[in-house]
This record gives sequence, C-alpha cells and structure tokens, in this order.
Amino acid sequence: MAPTTRYTDDEWASIIASTISAVESSPRPSYPLPDSIPGTIDHTLLKLDATQAQIDNLCAEARVHNFATVCVRPNWVARCVSNLKGSGVGVAAVVGFHEGTQDLYQKLEDTTTSLTSGATELDTVLNAPHLLSKNYSAVYTELSALRAAAPSATLKLILETSLLTPAQTTAACVLASAASLDFVKTSTGFLAPAACLPGKPTGATIEDVRLMRACCEYLGGEASALGAPVDGRRKMKVKASGGVRTLADAVGMLEAGAGRLGSSGGVWIAKEGEAVAEGRGGENGERPRGLETRMFSDY
Repeated sequence: MAPTTRYTDDEWASIIASTISAVESSPRPSYPLPDSIPGTIDHTLLKLDATQAQIDNLCAEARVHNFATVCVRPNWVARCVSNLKGSGVGVAAVVGFHEGTQDLYQKLEDTTTSLTSGATELDTVLNAPHLLSKNYSAVYTELSALRAAAPSATLKLILETSLLTPAQTTAACVLASAASLDFVKTSTGFLAPAACLPGKPTGATIEDVRLMRACCEYLGGEASALGAPVDGRRKMKVKASGGVRTLADAVGMLEAGAGRLGSSGGVWIAKEGEAVAEGRGGENGERPRGLETRMFSDY
C-alpha cells in the first residue's frame, strides 16, 4: 500500500528548491530523432461528443500508421482494445480529465474502469490548485495512490504547463518522480486561452519541454546527492501534447526532449513524413507536394 505522505510541505519545498537550482544551470541539448516518429504518437480523441464511428476510425488510423497508442476517455477503452487486438498499438485512457480537481475517489474510479477494460497507459491530470497553493503533500499522496492502483501501467501526469511558472513545473516533476510516474506531460489541449499565464499558449512549448526533460534527467540521475526522493525512483520521460499538429511541430518537440507526442493530427504528421521521405518536399516549412488537403478526420 502506498504511503499517505512522505515529507512535510516544508521538506518538499526544500527538495524542490534544490532541484530548481540544479536544473536552472543544466544543459538543454538537442536530442536525436527516433527511427519512427509515428511510433511516438498517442493518437488522441477526447471530445465528449465523440461517436462510435470516430473511435473506430481512430483505431483504424492507428493500425495503419503504427502509432504508439490511441488515447481516449475511459468509456471507450474496451472498444479500442477490441479494435486494436493483435496490432501492437496500445490503449491509453485519461484520468481526472480535464481539470484534474476531481477527488481521489473519482480518479481511482477512472483508473479501475480503464484498467479493467484493458488500458495499459493512463494520463492523469495534476490537481493544479494543490500545487499552486504549495500543498505538496496532497499532490504526492494522490499520485502515490494512483501509482499503487496501477502498478504495471505506464502512468503519465498532465501538468497543464500553461498555468505554471518554470518553478512550478519543476515542482510538479519532483512530485511525479517521487511517486514513480513514467511520464510528465505538458497539456490537456482543453485549457481556455483566458486561463493561461500571460504570454503562454494553451498547449506545449519548446521551452517547457526542454525544462521538463532537464528535470527528468536530473531526477533520474544525481538528484539523490541533494536529498531528493530515491525509493522506487525511475527516470521519467516527457510527453508533448497540445498544438502538435504538423511534422515540424513533432520534430521540434522530439528534438527538445519529448519521448512521446499527443496529437489528434497523427495521420497528417505521418503522411507529411512519408512525403518528405519520398522526396516530395516539406523541408523548411514547405508543404509537401501531394498533400494539399489534410487526409485525416478533424477531431
């Protein structure tokens, strides 16, 4: 059973401050692209009014392009699992979507529903009010409970970075690492522009992805030297989501350090990649020849 708490809020604050200091001076390298960009994509459909036909199309597209997963709401998991049987494409479900302020009981219900229906990955939304009020123990308690409820699942924490300063993003990464999560993710894609911090877009940014990757590298490496959490720690990865619609977007996020991409435009990204590989243009922002219109359903 996961512990209900680990440190006091003051102790968490000290660990977070040490991490911020270390990460601020860490390098921000450019990372090599993976062999398959489609293989990094969580092909996503999260609209409340999604239809059965759209879910079926989502899965068919994922099969054709060998995406990493399809990402859906818990009520669609069983259908996706059936559609994707034998394909190698996984099924991810969202938990506490999209505001993240549901109580832990509801998040655990989403977790149980998703796992019993066959999901192998869960994208859970951070309770941002708890983080912003520096109620770090509450954040950790929730994340560790979700980890205990899904010990074998790939567990991602959606930070909604458009709401957070760099220091707050780092704090969220520290707590996610302490709870042994597998990914930190930028955005839900559902945040209203008016809710964002001044000057920040609603989705992923290169700067946030670079910061999150630097946090993951530090927390998965030498963090213990400064007293950061160690027990059960694993090196997290970064998922960039929100506004990733084109091949150029995908390449930018991957080079910044993302290991997974969340997008409803995965088919377009895959087709752009195919066009470039076949010599039909696409370099330097040029539209590849033969792709005058988008060839995926606009979810």
